[in-house]
Amino acid sequence: MAAWRGLRRALSGGRRPVWAASLSPEERLRRLLPPERGAEEPSGAPRGESAPPPPPFRAGELALVEAPRRQRAPLRALCRLAAGAALGAPGGLLLPHDSVIGRLPGEVVRLRGGGRLLVRRPSLEEYALLMPRGAAIAYPKDISAMLLMLDVHPGDTVLEAGSGSGALSLFLSRAVGPKGRVISYEIRDDHHNLAKKNYRHWRAAWQIGHLEEWPDNVDFILKDISTAAEDMKSLTFDAITLDMISPQSALSVVHPSLKQGGVCTVYLANITQVIDLLDRIRTCKLPFLCESIVEVTHRKWLVLPAKIKNCKSSQTAETQENTEEEAHQKDYDEIHIQDQIVLKDIECNESFSDDAETYCSVPYVARPSNWQDAHSAFLTKLRKFRPLNS
Repeated sequence: MAAWRGLRRALSGGRRPVWAASLSPEERLRRLLPPERGAEEPSGAPRGESAPPPPPFRAGELALVEAPRRQRAPLRALCRLAAGAALGAPGGLLLPHDSVIGRLPGEVVRLRGGGRLLVRRPSLEEYALLMPRGAAIAYPKDISAMLLMLDVHPGDTVLEAGSGSGALSLFLSRAVGPKGRVISYEIRDDHHNLAKKNYRHWRAAWQIGHLEEWPDNVDFILKDISTAAEDMKSLTFDAITLDMISPQSALSVVHPSLKQGGVCTVYLANITQVIDLLDRIRTCKLPFLCESIVEVTHRKWLVLPAKIKNCKSSQTAETQENTEEEAHQKDYDEIHIQDQIVLKDIECNESFSDDAETYCSVPYVARPSNWQDAHSAFLTKLRKFRPLNS
């Protein structure tokens, strides 16, 4: 404390300024500190370059809208900004896209009928969860584990069998970078077209919003991978990932093109499929060693201010979720339509408010959420080795 008082006296010239008598402690501290911008730095001091501010929203890019909800994760919706369009909700609540275009991401905007929404740019994880899908996607929690298993580096060439809706293709595209390459096979025409469309829309939105080009490094091929033996002869892959119902039918085709010591990950929904896969590897004597079989689980927690009930005899604390949550209610509700978004059940009482509030110390309740993410897949990691007799 003595050192702090000495510093304050030094900054104020040894006397307490006249204006300090009527100011709050926070305002006094703010005036005593040097300004953030324009302040002269001492000679020889390192100068850090500040990051440029993000560009404002422009027509044609993706925007993520968040509406807060009581005791649950916020309601999220993904929309493509267009001049003259509007984001609608029951009750006449409207958010014109024109009121978002030109703003910086992370701002709170007001609905035409009341309430406020947070508007920002979506991350790749959020886009993968909210983009249109035909087949069930590989969830980001599983994709992150698969990328660690594959150990993909910038410049690598990766084979993907089963494009699905294109979620894994997008993450692989970012992992291998502009100098890398991802070759994605899909047997179904509808899934093939949807994966290409989702990939194309993300690249276009990224270029508009970030003023730089997303790498165009994914080749989508409409073909059964088990019949692509001729295509594989001229290719060498650093890693392979299979998201198929029967991946064992493709292993004999793709394994000659995988580099020695390379990793092949297999995404399977049921453990019986994993057993069939390992049995085929054993009976066909394929040069693969099963290193691990994992199931990725995330446990969600709630950390919320308690609701205090004043009684004559005692005080009890409980969360509002304990009294208001409906049975089997999900923690989130995500709605997405290709070019028009509809928000449901916006609770304007929980919207971002500018009203002054009185804050005080309250007890908190921390416990696992009532709704947890269910099982999604088993991830099998196979490593190619060279047999001794070869």
